[in-house]
Amino acid sequence: MLTPEQARDRAAEIVARARAAGADAADAVFAADAALEVSVRLGQLEDVGRSESEELGLRVFVGRRSASVSTSDLSGDAMDRAVERAVAMAREAPEDRWAGLAPEERLMHGAPPMLDLDDGGEIAPEELRALALAAEDAARGVAGVTNSEGAGASASRIVTALATSHGFAAGYAATGYGLSASVVAGEGAGMQRDYAHHGARLYRLLEGAEAIGRRAGERAVARLNPGRLASGAMPVVFDPRVGSSLVGHLVSAIAGSAITRRTSFLLDGLGERVMAEGIRIEDDPHRPHGLRSRPFDGEGLAVSPTAIVEDGVLETWLLDSASARQLGLEPTGHAARGTSGAPGVSTSNLYMVAGHVPVDTLIGDIADGVYVTELIGSGVNPVTGDYSRGAAGFRIVGGRIAEPVAEFTIAGNLKDMYREMTPANDLEFRYGVNVPTLRVDGMTVASG
Repeated sequence: MLTPEQARDRAAEIVARARAAGADAADAVFAADAALEVSVRLGQLEDVGRSESEELGLRVFVGRRSASVSTSDLSGDAMDRAVERAVAMAREAPEDRWAGLAPEERLMHGAPPMLDLDDGGEIAPEELRALALAAEDAARGVAGVTNSEGAGASASRIVTALATSHGFAAGYAATGYGLSASVVAGEGAGMQRDYAHHGARLYRLLEGAEAIGRRAGERAVARLNPGRLASGAMPVVFDPRVGSSLVGHLVSAIAGSAITRRTSFLLDGLGERVMAEGIRIEDDPHRPHGLRSRPFDGEGLAVSPTAIVEDGVLETWLLDSASARQLGLEPTGHAARGTSGAPGVSTSNLYMVAGHVPVDTLIGDIADGVYVTELIGSGVNPVTGDYSRGAAGFRIVGGRIAEPVAEFTIAGNLKDMYREMTPANDLEFRYGVNVPTLRVDGMTVASG
């Protein structure tokens, strides 16, 4: 695999070719990845998969017209053809008054920050197989587990580089490791499934196989013999595994494209209190070995930790250069870019800061409520904020988590849900978006 420096040079080379071919401006992304995945089931090796890829994406501008092309053929002739095609397409494209590269004065300068994202990625298939087998064995060893849907372990390494015609060129590498197990508890129509997973940038930070497997087995067994909930209004408590989706809906609502199209339920929310007092949501691209850490954004802008919500007040939209121009604002360093098409926006390591109360205290005064561990479907209206999703989890009775329940729906409006939200103090950094346990009062629960 190419080094980040070699990848940077590849991207810069095709940008130079585009300028020589008549483009007024251009930027290019180079992406390479190598991955190894091993899966097992019932103690036997099921599959070993290897993949490698390299791809260049080029975007060119001719006046206010732009076009994008990509190619996995990195020979000189192929890149020349890609450049010619992109320039020809741009000349025929409709004008876009907001199109253009990121502001030159906002580009990252100097060496990228050291974020400890890459440990080299050298791991043998046999070691991944041993991890997967150990996770499955631990899951199957939990009393009540009756079958396995398998376990898997993976290792990957990616190299990403970006170059622009106004002087930016940089690249970086990142490794990734994952381990998961999925098992079945019970028999016949009463079977229940669940899983556990962990991912890490560095192999030494990957959670132990036995802990992952045991968690998968215990989760599946805990779901056996679910009952039904009575319908009505009640507090809903979201397990961190699913609570992160509530922050995901916030991100979608404050993306520049949603604001410019006026398709957001938070269209008038900037500078306003949109969540409960005390809630803080941060985005930290510089988190060491974070799952979504990055030294620069998809347009080459410098990135830094950002408070998106402060004391419940929405502090910023998430803007790439095009949406920022349209709104008369500055880009926020949240551009995300693949090898095809124009940039969009994305957060990095997004999290809600932990609250001040333990989980036991958070649920201690709930006489009758529900603790949600699974969400089903996607019934969220991005324009109105109306929210309705199928769910499964556990009853909360007298301030304690009780028997499992399934086949119910939780409903509300995200604007109301955010204002009624209380975070616990149990934040852990396990995913790309992390939240503590969240309580939302006054939701409507309907039993299926």
